[in-house]
Amino acid sequence: MTSSTEVNATAAGSGRNATAAFAAKERSAGPVDHARVSAIATDALHALHDVVRRHQVTYAEYDALKAWLISVGETGEWPLFLDVFVEHIVEEVANADRKGAVGTIEGPYYIPGAPEFASEATVPMREGEAGTPLLFQGTVTDLDGAPVDGALVELWHADDAGYYSQFAPGIPEWNLRAAIRTGADGHYAFRTIQPAPYQIPTDGSTGALISAAGWHPWRPAHLHLKVSAPGKQPVTSQLYFDGGEYVEDDVAQAVKPELILRPAPAASGEGNEVTYDFPLDPA
Repeated sequence: MTSSTEVNATAAGSGRNATAAFAAKERSAGPVDHARVSAIATDALHALHDVVRRHQVTYAEYDALKAWLISVGETGEWPLFLDVFVEHIVEEVANADRKGAVGTIEGPYYIPGAPEFASEATVPMREGEAGTPLLFQGTVTDLDGAPVDGALVELWHADDAGYYSQFAPGIPEWNLRAAIRTGADGHYAFRTIQPAPYQIPTDGSTGALISAAGWHPWRPAHLHLKVSAPGKQPVTSQLYFDGGEYVEDDVAQAVKPELILRPAPAASGEGNEVTYDFPLDPA
Protein backbone atom coordinates (compact mmCIF):
# COMPACT_ATOMS: atom_id res chain seq x y z
CA MET A 1 0.00 0.00 0.00
CA THR A 2 1.43 3.40 -0.93
CA SER A 3 0.39 6.65 0.69
CA SER A 4 1.74 10.16 1.17
CA THR A 5 3.43 8.82 4.30
CA GLU A 6 6.16 7.11 2.30
CA VAL A 7 6.76 10.32 0.36
CA ASN A 8 6.57 13.00 3.04
CA ALA A 9 7.67 11.48 6.36
CA THR A 10 10.98 12.77 7.73
CA ALA A 11 13.04 12.19 10.84
CA ALA A 12 12.88 15.89 11.67
CA GLY A 13 9.09 15.86 11.33
CA SER A 14 8.73 12.78 13.52
CA GLY A 15 11.23 14.28 15.96
CA ARG A 16 9.27 17.52 16.30
CA ASN A 17 6.07 15.58 16.89
CA ALA A 18 7.76 13.36 19.49
CA THR A 19 9.13 16.44 21.24
CA ALA A 20 5.69 18.06 21.25
CA ALA A 21 4.14 14.89 22.68
CA PHE A 22 6.80 14.75 25.40
CA ALA A 23 6.31 18.44 26.24
CA ALA A 24 2.60 17.79 26.75
CA LYS A 25 3.25 14.80 29.01
CA GLU A 26 2.33 15.28 32.67
CA ARG A 27 5.38 14.98 34.93
CA SER A 28 5.85 15.16 38.66
CA ALA A 29 6.78 18.62 39.93
CA GLY A 30 8.10 17.52 43.29
CA PRO A 31 10.87 19.25 45.24
CA VAL A 32 14.36 19.23 43.76
CA ASP A 33 16.88 17.03 45.60
CA HIS A 34 19.95 19.21 45.06
CA ALA A 35 22.36 16.62 46.45
CA ARG A 36 21.08 13.94 44.08
CA VAL A 37 21.15 16.28 41.07
CA SER A 38 24.71 17.25 41.96
CA ALA A 39 25.82 13.63 42.35
CA ILE A 40 24.31 12.50 39.03
CA ALA A 41 25.48 15.55 37.07
CA THR A 42 28.98 15.35 38.54
CA ASP A 43 29.35 11.66 37.70
CA ALA A 44 28.02 12.23 34.17
CA LEU A 45 30.46 15.08 33.56
CA HIS A 46 33.37 13.11 35.02
CA ALA A 47 32.49 10.18 32.72
CA LEU A 48 32.55 12.55 29.73
CA HIS A 49 35.87 14.03 30.90
CA ASP A 50 37.31 10.51 31.06
CA VAL A 51 36.16 9.86 27.47
CA VAL A 52 37.92 13.05 26.31
CA ARG A 53 41.15 12.02 28.04
CA ARG A 54 41.02 8.36 26.98
CA HIS A 55 40.42 9.16 23.31
CA GLN A 56 42.48 12.37 23.20
CA VAL A 57 39.54 14.28 21.71
CA THR A 58 40.68 17.13 19.43
CA TYR A 59 39.21 20.63 19.12
CA ALA A 60 37.83 19.71 15.69
CA GLU A 61 36.01 16.75 17.25
CA TYR A 62 34.82 18.92 20.13
CA ASP A 63 33.41 21.48 17.67
CA ALA A 64 31.71 18.66 15.74
CA LEU A 65 30.11 17.51 19.00
CA LYS A 66 28.80 21.00 19.77
CA ALA A 67 27.39 21.36 16.27
CA TRP A 68 25.71 17.97 16.53
CA LEU A 69 24.17 18.74 19.94
CA ILE A 70 22.75 21.99 18.55
CA SER A 71 21.39 20.11 15.54
CA VAL A 72 19.64 17.52 17.72
CA GLY A 73 17.86 20.32 19.54
CA GLU A 74 16.95 22.22 16.39
CA THR A 75 15.43 19.14 14.74
CA GLY A 76 13.59 18.11 17.90
CA GLU A 77 15.26 14.70 17.99
CA TRP A 78 16.19 14.51 21.68
CA PRO A 79 13.28 12.16 22.51
CA LEU A 80 14.29 9.91 19.60
CA PHE A 81 17.99 9.90 20.48
CA LEU A 82 17.51 9.35 24.23
CA ASP A 83 14.86 6.67 23.78
CA VAL A 84 17.07 4.76 21.34
CA PHE A 85 20.38 4.97 23.19
CA VAL A 86 19.69 5.64 26.88
CA GLU A 87 16.20 4.51 27.89
CA HIS A 88 17.01 0.78 27.96
CA ILE A 89 19.38 1.33 30.89
CA VAL A 90 16.89 3.53 32.79
CA GLU A 91 14.24 0.81 32.29
CA GLU A 92 16.63 -1.89 33.48
CA VAL A 93 17.31 -0.03 36.71
CA ALA A 94 13.69 0.98 37.30
CA ASN A 95 12.35 -2.58 36.92
CA ALA A 96 15.18 -4.59 38.48
CA ASP A 97 12.93 -5.96 41.24
CA ARG A 98 9.92 -6.85 39.05
CA LYS A 99 8.81 -10.50 39.42
CA GLY A 100 6.00 -10.59 36.84
CA ALA A 101 5.79 -9.45 33.24
CA VAL A 102 9.08 -8.24 31.78
CA GLY A 103 9.28 -4.64 30.61
CA THR A 104 11.42 -2.75 28.16
CA ILE A 105 11.57 0.75 26.67
CA GLU A 106 8.50 2.81 25.83
CA GLY A 107 10.08 4.73 22.97
CA PRO A 108 8.96 8.18 21.78
CA TYR A 109 5.71 7.27 20.01
CA TYR A 110 3.22 6.43 22.77
CA ILE A 111 -0.03 8.41 22.79
CA PRO A 112 -2.62 7.93 25.57
CA GLY A 113 -6.33 7.80 24.86
CA ALA A 114 -6.46 5.23 22.05
CA PRO A 115 -9.93 3.85 21.21
CA GLU A 116 -10.97 1.48 23.99
CA PHE A 117 -12.75 -1.85 23.57
CA ALA A 118 -14.01 -4.57 25.92
CA SER A 119 -12.18 -7.93 25.85
CA GLU A 120 -11.38 -7.94 22.12
CA ALA A 121 -10.77 -5.50 19.31
CA THR A 122 -10.02 -5.14 15.65
CA VAL A 123 -7.35 -2.45 15.78
CA PRO A 124 -8.22 0.67 13.73
CA MET A 125 -6.48 0.43 10.37
CA ARG A 126 -6.79 1.60 6.80
CA GLU A 127 -8.70 -0.37 4.22
CA GLY A 128 -6.22 -2.77 2.65
CA GLU A 129 -3.61 -2.13 5.41
CA ALA A 130 -0.37 -3.82 4.31
CA GLY A 131 1.00 -6.61 6.49
CA THR A 132 0.23 -10.18 7.56
CA PRO A 133 -2.92 -10.40 9.72
CA LEU A 134 -2.10 -11.17 13.36
CA LEU A 135 -4.33 -12.29 16.24
CA PHE A 136 -2.50 -11.21 19.40
CA GLN A 137 -4.12 -12.44 22.58
CA GLY A 138 -3.48 -13.41 26.17
CA THR A 139 -4.52 -13.00 29.79
CA VAL A 140 -3.66 -10.43 32.45
CA THR A 141 -3.15 -12.11 35.82
CA ASP A 142 -1.69 -11.51 39.24
CA LEU A 143 1.52 -13.26 40.28
CA ASP A 144 -0.48 -16.29 41.45
CA GLY A 145 -2.11 -16.70 38.03
CA ALA A 146 -5.55 -15.35 38.96
CA PRO A 147 -7.14 -13.30 36.14
CA VAL A 148 -7.31 -9.53 36.62
CA ASP A 149 -10.67 -7.89 35.90
CA GLY A 150 -10.60 -4.34 34.51
CA ALA A 151 -6.97 -4.29 33.37
CA LEU A 152 -6.18 -1.88 30.56
CA VAL A 153 -4.06 -3.34 27.75
CA GLU A 154 -2.81 -0.64 25.35
CA LEU A 155 -1.31 -1.65 22.00
CA TRP A 156 0.42 0.47 19.37
CA HIS A 157 2.88 -0.28 16.60
CA ALA A 158 4.27 0.94 13.29
CA ASP A 159 2.70 0.15 9.95
CA ASP A 160 4.29 -2.11 7.34
CA ALA A 161 6.42 0.82 6.13
CA GLY A 162 7.75 1.58 9.63
CA TYR A 163 5.68 4.70 10.40
CA TYR A 164 3.53 5.53 13.44
CA SER A 165 0.21 7.32 13.34
CA GLN A 166 0.30 10.86 14.79
CA PHE A 167 4.04 11.08 14.06
CA ALA A 168 4.09 10.87 10.27
CA PRO A 169 1.78 12.45 7.69
CA GLY A 170 -0.84 10.61 5.70
CA ILE A 171 -1.91 8.16 8.43
CA PRO A 172 -5.30 8.28 10.22
CA GLU A 173 -5.07 9.51 13.81
CA TRP A 174 -5.51 6.19 15.66
CA ASN A 175 -4.17 3.85 12.99
CA LEU A 176 -2.78 0.68 14.61
CA ARG A 177 -3.52 1.99 18.11
CA ALA A 178 -6.11 0.48 20.45
CA ALA A 179 -6.78 -0.40 24.09
CA ILE A 180 -8.70 -3.30 25.62
CA ARG A 181 -10.34 -3.40 29.05
CA THR A 182 -10.33 -6.98 30.31
CA GLY A 183 -13.33 -8.70 31.81
CA ALA A 184 -13.51 -11.11 34.75
CA ASP A 185 -11.48 -13.70 32.83
CA GLY A 186 -8.61 -11.23 32.30
CA HIS A 187 -8.54 -12.08 28.60
CA TYR A 188 -7.65 -9.71 25.74
CA ALA A 189 -7.48 -10.25 21.97
CA PHE A 190 -6.32 -7.80 19.28
CA ARG A 191 -6.77 -8.40 15.55
CA THR A 192 -4.06 -6.34 13.86
CA ILE A 193 -1.23 -6.75 11.35
CA GLN A 194 2.28 -8.03 11.98
CA PRO A 195 4.65 -5.05 11.70
CA ALA A 196 7.92 -5.08 9.79
CA PRO A 197 11.44 -4.08 10.92
CA TYR A 198 12.16 -0.42 10.34
CA GLN A 199 15.03 2.01 10.35
CA ILE A 200 15.57 4.64 12.97
CA PRO A 201 15.07 7.77 10.82
CA THR A 202 18.37 8.54 9.13
CA ASP A 203 17.68 11.97 7.62
CA GLY A 204 18.20 13.81 10.92
CA SER A 205 20.80 14.23 13.65
CA THR A 206 20.37 10.78 15.18
CA GLY A 207 20.89 9.25 11.76
CA ALA A 208 24.00 11.38 11.26
CA LEU A 209 25.56 9.91 14.40
CA ILE A 210 24.63 6.36 13.37
CA SER A 211 26.18 6.90 9.94
CA ALA A 212 29.34 8.52 11.30
CA ALA A 213 29.84 5.64 13.74
CA GLY A 214 29.24 3.00 11.08
CA TRP A 215 26.35 1.45 13.03
CA HIS A 216 23.21 0.03 11.48
CA PRO A 217 19.96 1.98 12.12
CA TRP A 218 17.47 -0.89 12.29
CA ARG A 219 14.93 -1.95 14.90
CA PRO A 220 13.35 -5.40 14.74
CA ALA A 221 9.62 -5.68 14.14
CA HIS A 222 7.79 -5.18 17.44
CA LEU A 223 4.50 -4.56 19.19
CA HIS A 224 4.31 -1.92 21.94
CA LEU A 225 2.24 -2.66 25.05
CA LYS A 226 1.25 -0.89 28.24
CA VAL A 227 -0.66 -2.97 30.79
CA SER A 228 -2.12 -1.46 33.95
CA ALA A 229 -4.73 -2.35 36.58
CA PRO A 230 -5.84 -1.02 39.98
CA GLY A 231 -3.57 -2.27 42.74
CA LYS A 232 -0.92 -3.52 40.29
CA GLN A 233 2.36 -2.17 39.00
CA PRO A 234 1.95 -1.08 35.37
CA VAL A 235 4.32 -2.55 32.83
CA THR A 236 5.51 -1.11 29.52
CA SER A 237 6.89 -3.60 27.05
CA GLN A 238 7.77 -4.40 23.45
CA LEU A 239 7.32 -7.85 21.94
CA TYR A 240 9.47 -9.14 19.09
CA PHE A 241 9.20 -12.01 16.61
CA ASP A 242 11.33 -15.14 16.79
CA GLY A 243 13.84 -15.32 13.96
CA GLY A 244 13.10 -11.78 12.85
CA GLU A 245 15.75 -9.52 11.37
CA TYR A 246 17.70 -7.40 13.88
CA VAL A 247 16.35 -9.25 16.94
CA GLU A 248 19.95 -10.15 17.77
CA ASP A 249 21.38 -6.65 17.19
CA ASP A 250 18.60 -4.12 17.84
CA VAL A 251 19.97 -0.59 17.57
CA ALA A 252 17.99 0.35 20.72
CA GLN A 253 19.28 -2.69 22.67
CA ALA A 254 15.77 -3.30 24.00
CA VAL A 255 15.27 -6.99 23.13
CA LYS A 256 15.11 -9.51 26.01
CA PRO A 257 14.63 -13.29 25.70
CA GLU A 258 11.34 -13.13 27.60
CA LEU A 259 9.89 -10.75 24.99
CA ILE A 260 10.18 -13.04 21.96
CA LEU A 261 6.91 -14.09 20.31
CA ARG A 262 6.57 -17.32 18.34
CA PRO A 263 3.46 -16.91 16.16
CA ALA A 264 1.81 -19.89 14.49
CA PRO A 265 -0.62 -20.03 11.56
CA ALA A 266 -4.00 -18.76 12.77
CA ALA A 267 -6.78 -21.27 13.36
CA SER A 268 -8.93 -19.12 11.08
CA GLY A 269 -6.52 -19.75 8.21
CA GLU A 270 -5.83 -16.04 7.89
CA GLY A 271 -2.38 -14.85 8.94
CA ASN A 272 -0.80 -15.74 12.27
CA GLU A 273 -1.78 -15.87 15.92
CA VAL A 274 0.13 -15.79 19.19
CA THR A 275 -0.68 -15.85 22.90
CA TYR A 276 1.23 -13.82 25.48
CA ASP A 277 0.22 -13.38 29.13
CA PHE A 278 0.97 -10.50 31.49
CA PRO A 279 1.37 -11.41 35.18
CA LEU A 280 1.39 -8.11 37.09
CA ASP A 281 3.27 -7.34 40.29
CA PRO A 282 1.32 -5.83 43.21
CA ALA A 283 1.61 -2.07 43.54
